[in-house]
Amino acid sequence: QVQLVESGGGLVQTGGSVRLSCAASGITFSLSVIRWYRQPSGEQREMVGIDRTIGSSNYADSVKGRFTISRDNEKNTSYLQMNSLKPEDTAVYYCSTVVYGKMYYGQGTQVTVSS
Repeated sequence: QVQLVESGGGLVQTGGSVRLSCAASGITFSLSVIRWYRQPSGEQREMVGIDRTIGSSNYADSVKGRFTISRDNEKNTSYLQMNSLKPEDTAVYYCSTVVYGKMYYGQGTQVTVSS
């Protein structure tokens, strides 16, 4: 079955960096688009960026220039490198993919940026 597992979250100071990982199984990862989302407490989930199979990634305006998505097809893993973190980046971060029209999410990983 499709499984996505995020890891790498934690507590970081303003201006710091964190790298999140999204390990996938049950899919042909090299052919799969991975989307990164985040959901601040009490707010709606928003897309952070898109990890495309080929070509450049796309990012939300709020993270452009600070966040970078990459992937390792041999490890079936997508990465979200987050630099210059701000308190407003505090959220649960999720990765997702669509398989046969159904969207799958991981369990999420909490990132807390202290001011």
